[in-house]
Amino acid sequence: MTEGSLAAPGAAGQGQDALGPGGPLRVAVLDRDSGFLQVLTKRLERLGWEYRLLGSAVPSDAVVAMRLSAVIVDLAVVGPQGWSWLERLCAEMPGLGIVVCTGQSTVAQRVRGLRLGADDWITKPCHPEEVIARVEAVVRRRRRSEGRGDATPVEAGEVEIRSDQFQAFVHGRSIDLTRREFELIELIASAEGRVLEREEIYQRVWGYAMARGDRSVDVFVRKLRQKLERASPGWRYIHTHFGIGYRFAAEPIEGAGAADAPAGDARDPRLGAPDDEILTSS
Repeated sequence: MTEGSLAAPGAAGQGQDALGPGGPLRVAVLDRDSGFLQVLTKRLERLGWEYRLLGSAVPSDAVVAMRLSAVIVDLAVVGPQGWSWLERLCAEMPGLGIVVCTGQSTVAQRVRGLRLGADDWITKPCHPEEVIARVEAVVRRRRRSEGRGDATPVEAGEVEIRSDQFQAFVHGRSIDLTRREFELIELIASAEGRVLEREEIYQRVWGYAMARGDRSVDVFVRKLRQKLERASPGWRYIHTHFGIGYRFAAEPIEGAGAADAPAGDARDPRLGAPDDEILTSS
C-alpha cells in the first residue's frame, strides 16, 4: 500500500475541530496488509473518521503536520529503525495516541514497545473492530487529559508531579518518565493514600479491562519505582499490597542506602531482550 492522502468521508471542512472532543477522529495507518486495510478503511469510512494510509515511515514533523488523533503502526513495515522511530514519535508528540498492530512478537518486544511510549499493542491476526475499539480507548484518555494545563502540581516527599508537562521532578530535575509511567504515577498519587487494585489501575490507564494473567501493571510499577528510587533514594513512594494492588505515599527511609531497596524490584529476566531486537514481517 502506497502513501495516500488524508481521506475525510463525511467530515470535509471540519479542520481543527476534528480534533476536539466529540469531533471525528483523524488517524494514520502505517501498514501494507491489503486485506486488513481494506476491511479497516471500510469501517473507518462508516464511522466518519478521517484517515491516511502510509506505506512507509514518515518523519515526525510530517506526522505533526497531519494533526492526528492517533497512529496505527505495524513496526515490521518500519523495519530495523522501528524502535528508534517509535521512541522519537512518542517523545516528540506526547499527546498522540499510538497503537502498534503487528505480527507475532516476543514478550520482550511488546514490553519494550510499551515502555518506549506506545499506548497499546495488538497482535495480528486481529479483527479491525478490535483495533478501532482500542484506538477509541486511547483517544478517550488523551481527551480526558486536555485540561491538565491548569492543574496544580502535586508534591509528595521530594517529588513534584506536573500534569502540564507530563513529567515528575525531584529538586527541579526531570525523572524522565515515559508517557505511560507518568499516567501511572499521576493516577496512584491522586488516590491520596488509597490502595488501587491492579484491575482499576489497568482500566483507568490502559482504557479497557485487564486480561487474566496480564502483568503490565506490575512491570510498569517496577520501572516507575526504580526511577523514583534513583532520583530520590531517601524516600519510598510506591507501596505494594500483595494480591491487591498499589498505594502511593511519600515516606522517608531511615538510614536509606542500597541495602534498603525493596526486594521485589529485581528485573524480570524475560525483559532482557537485546537492544537491536526488531520485528520481522511474517
